[in-house]
Amino acid sequence: MTTLAILAAGIGSRYGGMKQIDGVGNHGEPIIDFSIYDAYEAGFDRIVLIIQRQHEQAIRNALTDRIEKHVAIDFAYQDLNDLPDGFELPEGRSKPWGTTHALLALENVVNEPFCIINADDYYGKNAYRTMYKFLNEEVSDDNYGMIGYLCKNTLTEHGSVTRGICEVDNNHNLTNIVEIQKIELHDNKAVYESDDKWLELDDNTLVSMNFWGFTPKIFTDSKEYFNDFLKKEIPNNPLKCELVIPTTVGDLIKDHKCNVKAMSSEDDWFGVTYREDKPYVIKRIQDMKDKGIYPDSLWD
Repeated sequence: MTTLAILAAGIGSRYGGMKQIDGVGNHGEPIIDFSIYDAYEAGFDRIVLIIQRQHEQAIRNALTDRIEKHVAIDFAYQDLNDLPDGFELPEGRSKPWGTTHALLALENVVNEPFCIINADDYYGKNAYRTMYKFLNEEVSDDNYGMIGYLCKNTLTEHGSVTRGICEVDNNHNLTNIVEIQKIELHDNKAVYESDDKWLELDDNTLVSMNFWGFTPKIFTDSKEYFNDFLKKEIPNNPLKCELVIPTTVGDLIKDHKCNVKAMSSEDDWFGVTYREDKPYVIKRIQDMKDKGIYPDSLWD
């Protein structure tokens, strides 16, 4: 069994709604539909959707009721109150704790090597084929994997984005990853804000788009860092602090607890970070259908 887990518990604050099931295909298919289709074609035979429990029926109606006759679909639930012993939900908190917390929601659901991705990102078919091969031939408890993208292929004209900036050694191993929260396009160049200054990023900088390959050991690995994060950050920023997977992986690498093979993709990423991104995504999806890359109706 080869499992694809999908981070689909976000609240879409910048987008203004549940972008994980917002239709972009001519039959109302969301991006996540194409991700599952690409993974299924690559050989993945189980899908686990990480969601908020209150969204389950909407996601079933929009997505899984059509797909589960082709591929097994299960749910894992990210709950704000699901915290380690000794911690309580701060009063007034409604924001999820971040993608590391979502990853930990898989602990009692996934017992095999797995890939984890974002629900609202289109990654391209090659990424799934590459990760499927890695999970079936190379992954181990001390050797994880990631698919990285060229920075220039991951930006939007409609606002700032957060990206994990990757450093890679000559053996294609990830040596460091730094989450930068404000990257924008200025005059068609990638720039990021640092100390009130805008600095240029090389177009070919490798960035993480949350496309990871792990074994279940990642759950044990991540708990320590999540606990430390809660101790440090709840007193300082109780309503908005979050811990993301790239930060956790970066700490694991620094502490010599794992190796991460960096596999790059030259495919264009696109997604719906902002509602203004949607017309472009609709056009890209339809262009691929017109070229026969996807059938007109995915699951018929």
